[in-house]
Order: sequence, then structure tokens, then C-alpha cells
Amino acid sequence: MRVRHYQEIIKLSAPIAGIQFAQVALTSTDLLMMGFISVQALAAGGLALLLYNQLRTMCVGMVTSVGNLVAASVGRGEKRTGTSLTDSTAVDEVRDLLGTSMVLATIVAIVAGITLVVFSHILVFLGQDREIVALARPIMLALAPGLLPMLWLNVLRQFAVGMRRAGSLLRVTVISIGVNALLNAVFIYGWIGMPQLGLAGIGLATTLVQLWTFMVYLRTVRHDQKLNSLLAPNGWRAQASTMKTIAKMGMPIALTYGSEAAITSIATVFMGMFGPIPLAASNIVNQLTYIVYQINIGLSHGTSILVSRTAGKDQAGEIGAIARHTFVISFSIMTLVGLLYVIVPRAVLRPFLGDEADPALLAAATTLLWFAIAHQFFKGSQNICIGLLRGLGNTRAGLTNTLIGYWLVGIPAMAICGYCIGWGSHGIWFGLCLGFGVTSLLLWWRFIADLRVAQSPSQNMDVGKTADLADRRPSRISPSR
Repeated sequence: MRVRHYQEIIKLSAPIAGIQFAQVALTSTDLLMMGFISVQALAAGGLALLLYNQLRTMCVGMVTSVGNLVAASVGRGEKRTGTSLTDSTAVDEVRDLLGTSMVLATIVAIVAGITLVVFSHILVFLGQDREIVALARPIMLALAPGLLPMLWLNVLRQFAVGMRRAGSLLRVTVISIGVNALLNAVFIYGWIGMPQLGLAGIGLATTLVQLWTFMVYLRTVRHDQKLNSLLAPNGWRAQASTMKTIAKMGMPIALTYGSEAAITSIATVFMGMFGPIPLAASNIVNQLTYIVYQINIGLSHGTSILVSRTAGKDQAGEIGAIARHTFVISFSIMTLVGLLYVIVPRAVLRPFLGDEADPALLAAATTLLWFAIAHQFFKGSQNICIGLLRGLGNTRAGLTNTLIGYWLVGIPAMAICGYCIGWGSHGIWFGLCLGFGVTSLLLWWRFIADLRVAQSPSQNMDVGKTADLADRRPSRISPSR
């Protein structure tokens, strides 16, 4: 039983983590290219990417529940007929979810794009250096349109994850890394007759790659017999009841993700007040932790889907073991990564700083790596807990507890430690780690409480029923019983 859980967790999580790594490689490549321009460009571009990632993360949160809803629908179909694709109710439900989520994604991406443009004009009023803001604005304007194909791609991704075919996106995103690096160079340096755009060229390259990746993956889905059979024959169509269901589950997730990204963005704004060197060092270390964080995101999503399936099959007794084994995998990997930070910090930082790094920048980044170790444990564990709760149908607990951990503990701690006590940039990262640590503890307590309810003999914790989705008609999903 124990070995089977490990196998199932890894089988579901590894492809998702691989996809996440490939996606983050796009922004990591962007950050590497910025370092070739100047320290100021690295600071400004890193700030722009951080704000872009915050909005991107919130957008993704709005459609994240689609994967759980698809998995729950498939699980119920398997329970009824033994094979989900032969169950007409499950087929209609999945098609409805896919079409409606595409429409919702379009609306959300447009709003987020407009918000990013507004951010590019108000950063100067948030204590940021005018020169840095002037450098950041063009890349933010170039990144904004890419939110549309990015979110369309994530809808298809959640659809594939829910169908347990997440690996089909990995090949596409890996190829996109090379395409992105090539376009970055073309637009930065004006190769093959293109205009020399500098930082703005990096944003344009990322947007074009997002569009290209979506088109290629859409073609890949259409060539997958199982996935293609579930594509809505009439194109994108939206049912009000289905959109309400997705939004009802997605809004708390988006706000939770947004709150998580916001505390990091606020920390970056705080770091910017200490000058370009601390800001650039923080951007580099934050990107390192963000790369490693993708492992926990993969574990969170994979475990969440596994919990949804398990709960849908009335096997809640196995959920506790799934959670324990997920944390064993996560903590083992985080320990190995932390040892690398301690033993070979220069090797870890060299891809971002080069062989002839600025001594002050190298020293600042090396010190922050110690905070990164705690950061990765705390942030990773809280994300896994959010995934476990989502698998049980609880998307609100993540928002409630992150509001407490981030906004009542983390952000005040950053301000107090960074400025009042005088710890400077180290105080900012200490407060950041403290916020994630408190949030992780709160979410774990909530998961234990929900798990006890799920394992109660009087409860039937089907994620669909928890989300008020138990009774569905063939072509629509009703938000009420």
C-alpha cells in the first residue's frame, strides 16, 4: 500500500513538476539575459517579471479547480460504468467544464493585462527608483498581451491533468525554452534585421512564445485520441451555472495564489528601497527558490488530483497516508537542495552572475541563500497543504489562513525587522520566511481537521459534493443540489 502511494504520487506529480520547470525556465532564461545587459536591467527586469508572475499566478488560480472538477467527474464516471469515457454524463460534464473555463480565462486574462499596464505607471509612487521604473515599464507593456495565450494554455493543461495525461504538455514547453532564448537574443541585440529593443525585447519574446506554445499544444491535444474526443464540438461555450461553479472554487484559489505572490512582491518592493544591489540579489535568490518551488507545485497538484479521485471513490481512509508520503518526498528533496546552497553557493549562483560577478552582489546573494533554505521548506509545505485541502473540496481555507499568515504576520514582520529593528535586507527575508512558516502551520492544522471529518463514517467526501456539484444533468453542472 505504502509503495503504491509513492508510485501514484510520483506518477501524477513528476510530469506536472516537469511542466512547471519548463514554464519557469522561460522567466529564468529572461532573467539570465537581463544580467547580460546591466545590473540596473537585472533589477528593473526582475521587478517587472515578479509583478507579471503575480498576476499570472492569480489568473492560473482562477482555472486551477478545473483539474479537480474534471478528475472528480471522471472518478464518478468510472464508479458508475467502470470506464469514464463510456459514461455520457461524465463526457458532457468534462466538455462543459472545458468550454466554459476557456471563456472565463479570456475575461480574466484581459483584466489582468490591463492591471499590469496600470502597475507600470504607478511603481514610481511606491518608492521605486525612477530610472528602474523607466526601464521596467516597456517590458511590462510587452508582457501584458501574453497573459491571454498563457491562460488558455493553462486551461488545456488542467484539462489534461484532470484526465491524468499531464505529460503531453512537457514536450511542448521544453522546446519553448530554446525558442524563447533565441527570440530574446534576436530582439535584445537586433539580429537578422530586427530592431534592437533591449528589455522590451525580452517581454515581446515571452509573449510570442506563450502564443506559439498554446497553438502547438492545442494541436497536440487534438492529436491525442482521448483528449480530442472530449473537446467541445461547438467550440468555446459558456454555461452560466458552470462558470459560477468554476469561479466559486477558483476565486479563493486565485486570491490565495495572489496573496502568496503579493507577499513576495511586497518583499521585493521593500528590497528595492535598499538600492539596486540588494534588489538584484533578492531577485536572483527569489528566482532560485521559485525554480525549486516547482517541485512542490507538482506535488501539490498531483496529490490534489489523487485526493479528489480517492474521495470520489469513497476511500477517504487512504488520504492521510497520501499526505504523509507527499511530505516525505518534498522534505527529502528540499534537504538535498539546501545542502547545495550551503556547500557550493558560488556554483548555484554562477548561472545568474557569471564567472566575474560583482563582489558586493555575490556576497549579498550568498547570504540570502541561507534564508532561501527555510523559505523553500515553509513555502513548499504550505502549498502542498493547499493542494490537499483543494482535493477535499475546500478552497476557502487556503485564502483564510494565508491572509493571517501573510498579512497579519509576514508583512508586518518584514517592515519591523527590515526598518524598525534595522536588520535591513536580511530582516525582509526573515519576515518573509516567518509569514510562510505561520501559514504552513495553520494550513496543516486545518487539513487535519478536515481529514477527520472526511474519515467520519457519516461523511461522504466526494469533492463534487463538497463543491455542491453532486447532482448534474448531462450537459450542465448545477451549482446547487
